[in-house]
Amino acid sequence: MDIIKSTVKVGQKPSKEEMKRIRAELKEAAKHPIVYTDDCPPSTPEALKEFAHLAAERDRRKKKKSVTIRVAPDVLESYKTMGDGYTGIMAEVLQYAVKNPSILAEATR
Repeated sequence: MDIIKSTVKVGQKPSKEEMKRIRAELKEAAKHPIVYTDDCPPSTPEALKEFAHLAAERDRRKKKKSVTIRVAPDVLESYKTMGDGYTGIMAEVLQYAVKNPSILAEATR
């Protein structure tokens, strides 16, 4: 089996041809047994449990919550001019402010 590399941009979906190739490769790979080595041993039940816990924790942190906030009309219009996804941009600005104490200190004077 060959290693095939592809470069995609964030949010870009694979083309129909790429999806067809991926499906064909998956079918071919399913025909071969999994081979474990000293470098890649099978996971223990404890390791799988820990992995599941870490994945669940990651997913919990990634989930976004919906909130209602009040913002000045001019601020909202400025964000809306950024087009679709402006609420995500607002969330990133808020996250940046929270991670930078000097900005929060300035805003709460």
